[in-house]
Amino acid sequence: MSAKTRIVIVGGGPGGYEAALVATQLGAEVTVIEENGLGGAAVLTDVVPSKTLIATADILATVGDSRELGIRGLGRVRADLGAVNRRVKGLALAQSNDIRQRLENEGVRVVEGRGVLEGPSRVRVGAHTFEADTLMVSTGAGPRELPDARPDGERVLNWTQVYDLEELPEKLIVVGSGVTGAEFASAYHALGAQVSLVSSRDRVLPGEDADAAEVLEQVFRRGGMEVLSRSRAQGVKRTDDGVVVTLADGRTVEGSHCLMAVGAVPNTSGIGLESAGVTLTASGHIEVDRVSRTTARGVYAAGDCTGVFPLASVAAMQGRKAMWHSLGDAVSPLELRLVSSNVFTSPEIATVGVTQAQVDAGLEANVMKLPLATNPRAKMQGIHDGFIKLFASPSGRVLGGTVVAPRASELIHPVTLAVSTRLTVDEVASAFTVYPSISGSLAEVARQLHS
Repeated sequence: MSAKTRIVIVGGGPGGYEAALVATQLGAEVTVIEENGLGGAAVLTDVVPSKTLIATADILATVGDSRELGIRGLGRVRADLGAVNRRVKGLALAQSNDIRQRLENEGVRVVEGRGVLEGPSRVRVGAHTFEADTLMVSTGAGPRELPDARPDGERVLNWTQVYDLEELPEKLIVVGSGVTGAEFASAYHALGAQVSLVSSRDRVLPGEDADAAEVLEQVFRRGGMEVLSRSRAQGVKRTDDGVVVTLADGRTVEGSHCLMAVGAVPNTSGIGLESAGVTLTASGHIEVDRVSRTTARGVYAAGDCTGVFPLASVAAMQGRKAMWHSLGDAVSPLELRLVSSNVFTSPEIATVGVTQAQVDAGLEANVMKLPLATNPRAKMQGIHDGFIKLFASPSGRVLGGTVVAPRASELIHPVTLAVSTRLTVDEVASAFTVYPSISGSLAEVARQLHS
């Protein structure tokens, strides 16, 4: 009987634990080394906590908008942020424990500590070393910090520290208008905080569909949020009872708290990658191909440390593909055009496939956009903002789409199926939809794209 292949995985986030499950299924001997808790940042400090917080904010936003629907007498509904955050951290810890239990039940050896590579086939954790036939790195990323805006965990916060707050900030200044900044600004605004969003770009969500970003910014401003466009933050200082954010043009913004959401840096320094022959990019990310191989033979990488696409779903798929490839199972290269993503603001913004920016840059495609305000179900629910947009090839094949709506994260799936299975707009249009339903607008957009 041949010896089992030894797989050592450094990092227990989505890329790491999904890789471990695949490897054990394929008969390997698997060790997962994790320093801060299984699930990584995605479960403990990022995705699970933020989306749990946002779920509470969504409830408050729905209640706050209910007068149009004829609901009276609710009184002043408010969030107990201390209770909310205790629930957030409890759910995150419970999910981390569930992952650990699942891995151990599958026979994975879990080692707590910091893993450091000693070449492409050995990892050291403290005084112990682990030999590997295949090694995978999935160490994630952490909050980027500005030299003059260091988080202190009390008034100046990064996105891992907000869950220690016991009281809702009186006025929260969010620096950074990318996905993380927009999500937290939307959530805390719905929870009842006064929010100022500082954006160095012309609009919020500069990496998203411009039409979608415009809708969101209009919703923010209409709801009373202060949005400071083309305003680069230069520094943050604490005062006796708050913070002052200084902008590059000399203006200042005062608040009770400041949340820094200015990007992420990969957790790749000091773990022996270069000495193991793993090439890093200028930004410190691990260079990988579409089956997650690094430049070192037998070494793979997955997740935010690779900079491929900072989503938990992508990290998990990278980890699976790494194990399928290393253990000789069938594998196809990663297809980013099939990745659906979502911004959990209110309304949500979901996208897949071809984007408006690609079309504007010259990609040949037909585009159709339908406002949700024309949808019967949206009218019943009091939904005024949002749209469904589809992109189709000249031959009618669905290339991509953007959905701006409550629960857009659920509505994008049929578009993803259409893109991945190469459906035509006529095939999408011919499928029955429930009446009334928001998804009825998806079929209507497809009908309008009929040549």
